[in-house]
Amino acid sequence: MPDPVKLLALLRRAAMLFRNGPGRRGAVVPLPASAVDALVVGDLHGNIPFFRKILDVAALAQHPARHLVLQELVHGTRSYPNDGGDKSHQLVDLVAALKCQYPDRVHLIMGNHELSELTGRVIAKNGEVLNKNFRQGITTAYGEYADAIYAAYLELFASLPLAVRAPNRVFISHTLPDERDFDRINWALLDADAWPEDELKRGGSIYALTWGRDTSPANADRYAAQVDADLFINGHQPCDEGVQQPNHRQIIIDGTDPYPAYLLFSTQTPATIESLRAAVRIIPAA
Repeated sequence: MPDPVKLLALLRRAAMLFRNGPGRRGAVVPLPASAVDALVVGDLHGNIPFFRKILDVAALAQHPARHLVLQELVHGTRSYPNDGGDKSHQLVDLVAALKCQYPDRVHLIMGNHELSELTGRVIAKNGEVLNKNFRQGITTAYGEYADAIYAAYLELFASLPLAVRAPNRVFISHTLPDERDFDRINWALLDADAWPEDELKRGGSIYALTWGRDTSPANADRYAAQVDADLFINGHQPCDEGVQQPNHRQIIIDGTDPYPAYLLFSTQTPATIESLRAAVRIIPAA
């Protein structure tokens, strides 16, 4: 484990960089015209082996105009022995370090699981409370520093944008809001630097923008008009084969085992749903 004092400084610096990234406009990060391509990863949920493979594929040092977009780091299946909790906090540490190394080209977008930690909303799966396991893992790793480090994780999560916008009208976000929520979403929050607490909770706009699952063509069209985009790359929904194309605008990729996926696409040339689907790659778990 990293030194907890140094880790605290690292997490706080990463949070500052996420919040004050070049060109960030409220909750959306527009990629600069100088960006050549972007590598987008599906939900990771603590999948560090896949993340390490992604670092090799991205080769950020060798591709200075490439951007890396990540999502959903926490609440994984890899645990410490003897009920020691979830190890996914380790991935947060790695991504924070990567952000500090490449502050302008590494982007982490808000997912519903990070939002659940900010709001205290319980997420359970297979009889396990994921939030509790996440806290236990931090305690196992950092002992007396656990509360301070957890607070720094929350500060980092609160700094995250909702989306990344590519110059060729590809919009990368965690998901699309449900059609039934459109009329109550405060769309001005996409341009805001801070969000009221009630907008993060169930019934709020940020909740709707990170929890929705409506993949109907009509809903995709409505969202495209709302955010002024043509195509979407999302996560949020598990994909049995690593990827789904549920409609004419949307590609969903999954970064969890057994078929974790990424999508590397040009941001300089016009994109189509066919070109995005063809750009998806699977790295099967060993």
